[in-house]
Amino acid sequence: MAKQVRQVSQARAARPERTGRFAVLGRATVTWLRSLRGRTVALAAGGVAVAAAVAVTVGFLPSQNGGRPPIPDTRARHYVDVDACLLTGERGISGGTAAAVWQGMQEASVKTHARVSYEQVTGEQSTGNARPFLNSLFQRSCDVVLAVGRPEVAVAAQAAPTHRKVGFVLVGGGSAAVSNVTTVSAGDGVRAEVAGAVERAVAGRD
Repeated sequence: MAKQVRQVSQARAARPERTGRFAVLGRATVTWLRSLRGRTVALAAGGVAVAAAVAVTVGFLPSQNGGRPPIPDTRARHYVDVDACLLTGERGISGGTAAAVWQGMQEASVKTHARVSYEQVTGEQSTGNARPFLNSLFQRSCDVVLAVGRPEVAVAAQAAPTHRKVGFVLVGGGSAAVSNVTTVSAGDGVRAEVAGAVERAVAGRD
């Protein structure tokens, strides 16, 4: 009987050892789960922070205009459907009489809202070479054609009788024998004279 009692006692003594092992394992598992939960929370928090930053950025962009389309510049000029085109020599509008003519055209554009542009004759400065450049103005449906420079004025004067619907302003030469031709003398007042001539020509298109 004593032998059996000792075996039972030994068996009972072994239980705390197993229980201790399970306790250590349990604590390790809990610690691991806590660390995993901490990482998961950290990752989730990072994801939330990124999503919040994106939402704030996207929300801020439209707020700059209040969610409305951009307001057009009120200073933008509204043009009428009239084009005044200048035919110049190879120097264009860089200086001399051509520069003053161009300034007069711009002044007339402010008052009449007509569109203004210029075409410079490149290459040989002759009537024959200037003619294709003048024809390009007709193809662009220019309503008023101004010419400055000897070959340019000459070719415009030749074309005026066959283009009666176009108003011509010849600077420094030409003849006003045709009703759709106005001549302007090259001099100190050329800028103002050109502005007035273009204004009258545009008014005549109404």
